[in-house]
Amino acid sequence: MKDLIVLKDIYKTYGDADYRVDALNGVNITIKRGEFTSIVGTSGSGKSTLMNIIGCLDLPTSGKYILDDTDIISYNDKELSLIRNKKIGFIFQCFNLVAGLTAFENVELPLIYRGMDKTERRNLVTTALKRVSLENRMYHKPSEMSGGQQQRVAIARALAAQPPIILADEPTGNLDKKSGEAVMEMICELHRQGKTIVLITHDMKVAKMAERIIQISDGKVVQ
Repeated sequence: MKDLIVLKDIYKTYGDADYRVDALNGVNITIKRGEFTSIVGTSGSGKSTLMNIIGCLDLPTSGKYILDDTDIISYNDKELSLIRNKKIGFIFQCFNLVAGLTAFENVELPLIYRGMDKTERRNLVTTALKRVSLENRMYHKPSEMSGGQQQRVAIARALAAQPPIILADEPTGNLDKKSGEAVMEMICELHRQGKTIVLITHDMKVAKMAERIIQISDGKVVQ
């Protein structure tokens, strides 16, 4: 399989000379296209910082990040935003749904930002919501849905633009056991369909559902 995500000697430092925090300390990771990888670590280990860099939400202080054969280390905010919109679908622990919008509108929103034709984006939204079995809840708002249903909306939103990468940050963190298992089965099914999955978690039971586990501690890959 072809390399899709390549991090070379990644450092991320916050603060200044008086108060400096080394969040990432020489991280080297390669993830191949179609691979399912878990990144695990305790609170403060650096896994959230690593997620932000992989997801193009932040840039490292130094090092090289090659995403789909493109070195993005010198990209500006607008260029990073375009990369995120086209290549990465996000699933967050806290769902990140807009309270005043319906499930349909929440899934449609990123496609509007892409400037996609109305007919095309509505077809994509409908297809995505059907894939997560929410065709009967399309016009309900988040407050009218359970936590599991809200996370399925978030999965549909991640899927709608058909990105090659799904980045899931603690996707079961706010769910009960049954809903969490259902969400993980959906994520595993996305992998079987060829998506590259990067799962950030502190839960080793969840992490073991991936093909490969990368453990991070004190800003370094330790296993």
